[in-house]
Amino acid sequence: MSTTIKKIPASIVWFGIPADDMERAKNFYANLFGWEINPGPGPDFYFIDTGGAEASPDGGLKGRDQASEPIIQYVSVNSVDDYSEKIEKLGGKICLAKTAVPQMGYFAVCQDTEGNSFGIWEHNESAKLS
Repeated sequence: MSTTIKKIPASIVWFGIPADDMERAKNFYANLFGWEINPGPGPDFYFIDTGGAEASPDGGLKGRDQASEPIIQYVSVNSVDDYSEKIEKLGGKICLAKTAVPQMGYFAVCQDTEGNSFGIWEHNESAKLS
């Protein structure tokens, strides 16, 4: 696997907010920021549209998996595989390996050298579950 990575703007492209009470969280963020929050795939997932320039959702509201699960921000990359390798070489960890979101792309959840979680996202309309 190549570690030479084509430079692209590494901007935040997605965020995920964990919640214990979905209705309470939906009401909080909709009333606080005026975000549109609509059902997504599954009973414990909603798409969040912050009203940004793109027509696609900006984030998701999901059922919490762990008591201290943080908000995760996802950074756009060219290759989840290449960046996962680079993260590990730099002393970071891969917490959730490359995962497909069919017909949208791939993501991985990582941890930096300070223990902070973040995600990486590769846009790929050919993405499929393996």
